[in-house]
Amino acid sequence: MTDPRVKIASEAALNAFSKYGSFEATPFANIFEGIFASEKDFLIKAGMLDEVFDDYPQLEALREVYFDLLLINFFSADVNKLEEGYLDSPEWEEIEEQTLDRGTELLNLLLYLNECRDEDIEPGLEDYLKEFLLVDEDEFQDEYRIYEPIIANQILVESPPAEIKKVAAKLPEDSELKELFYPVMCFFQNISPSADEKAVIVASSGDKGFDMAVLEILTIFAE
Repeated sequence: MTDPRVKIASEAALNAFSKYGSFEATPFANIFEGIFASEKDFLIKAGMLDEVFDDYPQLEALREVYFDLLLINFFSADVNKLEEGYLDSPEWEEIEEQTLDRGTELLNLLLYLNECRDEDIEPGLEDYLKEFLLVDEDEFQDEYRIYEPIIANQILVESPPAEIKKVAAKLPEDSELKELFYPVMCFFQNISPSADEKAVIVASSGDKGFDMAVLEILTIFAE
């Protein structure tokens, strides 16, 4: 089955990727929905997802983002059909081991937004960093290392998108937040942007199709 929010987010992401990019991705909405809704095991569904991106390299920028959506859908919909405690089972540990290098930090942010919705909390960058990722805690220094570009530039949530873009462009190529920095910071600047505000974000984007696809996913999960 498919989490309704994942379905809506996927459709919105493909619409944005098409609108601001050079490839018409909207027809793939039903294909991805079929994968999310499949009764197959998680790794088989991940393989089905990869086949789509292998066959259509024009979508490649979204491959790992859609792996994140597949995981979110698993946690919110698929796991309900499995035995209690499945996420602590050796089987799931093996799946985690096999997919360690998959997905992006978008997954953590989507999990945070789900938690905010469940607990009726307004999402905020400081809350995400300190209360969800626990970057100030000694035992979570991996998270601190990954998020250091955002931690060091939190003031940018008060700056226009053009300033966010300048910092994003200077991030090292091997930074795990290189691609996500711009849309994530723009999201925390305004978690419910109007059409005019989105136009300003688009104007400063260095990768309009990808950035706006990610932004659409985030804003839908924040609703």
